[in-house]
Amino acid sequence: QVQLVESGGGLVQPGGSLRLSCAASGSILSFYATGWYRQAPGKPRELVAAFTSLGSPNYADSVKGRFTISRDSAKNTMYLQMNSLKPEDTAVYYCNAVRVRFGTRYDYWGQGTQVTVST
Repeated sequence: QVQLVESGGGLVQPGGSLRLSCAASGSILSFYATGWYRQAPGKPRELVAAFTSLGSPNYADSVKGRFTISRDSAKNTMYLQMNSLKPEDTAVYYCNAVRVRFGTRYDYWGQGTQVTVST
């Protein structure tokens, strides 16, 4: 059973920074894809940043140049460095990992961590 545990959320002022962490129960490199999503109140969950199956990072246009996704295979941990935070970045952030077995996609999610950007 895959377990993903996020940490690092909190309250930060506009312009500030936070780093989210996602610790996986297995090898972070064993997944087809891994990434971060977020969901603000009243809005659908959206992709923030992700590593594709080829290991290339992709970012939502709204966070390009401000957020950086990375991973440490030795620690089985993925990170999301968030700089120049804006109030519109306020959301619950979820870690996601994908496995594909016999053509079927399996998504695994962490419990979510709240990020609030406010004065």
